[in-house]
Amino acid sequence: MTGTEFLLICVDIGFGLVIVALILAFWRLMRGPSLPDRVVALDFMTVAVVAFCGLASIRTDDRAFLDVAVVMALVGFLATVALARFAERRQARESGEEEELS
Repeated sequence: MTGTEFLLICVDIGFGLVIVALILAFWRLMRGPSLPDRVVALDFMTVAVVAFCGLASIRTDDRAFLDVAVVMALVGFLATVALARFAERRQARESGEEEELS
């Protein structure tokens, strides 16, 4: 077995594990009992998609997937921050706090 064959086998195993992780995170997203659970699941799904893009870049030897991964990571970070802020404001509103969150 050459190094290239070993790398391709490892990448294929990585694809399988990322797909399993995406399925489990999607299950948590749909079933999560609270909003923070769903936010964490969505953030994890973004991380898994970034990993998938990295593996696809290795498999196809195409660097364009790395650009997609960077953009997905940035968008995922911003979405997580926005959803966390939304959850914080929602919790403050539900608890009856009159104080403005800044």
